[in-house]
Amino acid sequence: MVDDERLGAVAQFAGQALGAMAFSIAPASSDASFRRYFRITAGPNSWIAMDAPPEKEDLALFVKIARRFRALGLHVPEVLACDLDAGFALLSDLGHVPYLQALNDETADRLYGDALGALVVLQTGTFADPGFLPPYDEALLRQEMERFPEWYLRRYLGLTPTDAQRQMLEAAFARLVASALDQPQVWVHRDYHSRNLLVNNIHNPGILDFQDAVLGPITYDLVSLLKDCYIAWPRARVVDWVKGYCALARESGLHCCKDDTLFLEWFDRMGIQRHLKVAGIFARLHLRDGKSGYLADLPLTMRYLKEATALYPDLAALHHLLCTLPESP
Repeated sequence: MVDDERLGAVAQFAGQALGAMAFSIAPASSDASFRRYFRITAGPNSWIAMDAPPEKEDLALFVKIARRFRALGLHVPEVLACDLDAGFALLSDLGHVPYLQALNDETADRLYGDALGALVVLQTGTFADPGFLPPYDEALLRQEMERFPEWYLRRYLGLTPTDAQRQMLEAAFARLVASALDQPQVWVHRDYHSRNLLVNNIHNPGILDFQDAVLGPITYDLVSLLKDCYIAWPRARVVDWVKGYCALARESGLHCCKDDTLFLEWFDRMGIQRHLKVAGIFARLHLRDGKSGYLADLPLTMRYLKEATALYPDLAALHHLLCTLPESP
């Protein structure tokens, strides 16, 4: 049981929202941000209370996006009550089992099939209101990749890139940004992976952690899902899923790319951008925020980077740098 002032306040908020019924409250989960979640239980019923400190988290944005995504038909939490000034929300409970816990060789096709279907629904929201979400523009794409030299190379590994390495990184970043911006731009969840998807018997999956959504490249969420930093699959199987999604999204009018090879290249290059960012974020979570558990996910993240950069000759210098880095400080 977490014991602090905000826990008492969130329990009081939940009690007011639920009325006079007796309930218990226990930690449900936390994430890489400053948000925390508590499960409220009363008999057979349960809800989720979100604690989003207003000086650090934008609860209003979460509520706005949750309501819009829910209106699309996505299985996101229903916002039952909220106190924007205090940073508290009471949400419907989408379940206990994350995809990461349920995925295996036998379940993967079904679970990913459901997730890819929901992803197409999310992306079709773009047509209704393309101006609803901020753009995943060049500045943001570059800012994210800069976390790699700053937090992973310099602060975590203790390595300062040489002038030549810095120029090489700039050239690689430019190529990755160009690929991202060449893609059809659609609504992007931005963290669509196995820890943010919940297994549901009906209306699968439950979808969490969408408050950073943007208008961006069509392959971004696909990479988050199929090159997940917490679970890996053979390349051949990933390619089959990518091709299946490409066809489904094309049939849904989300893009007109008929070249599976080009679409797969978009996917791979998007993965490099994402994993450069994630390596920096994992290092920062360890060094700045004391969340060292994410260090266990760095080896897979770096493996994805090495494998993808090896596929494209124009990224050979980046591949060489990645292969010469030490695995830890």
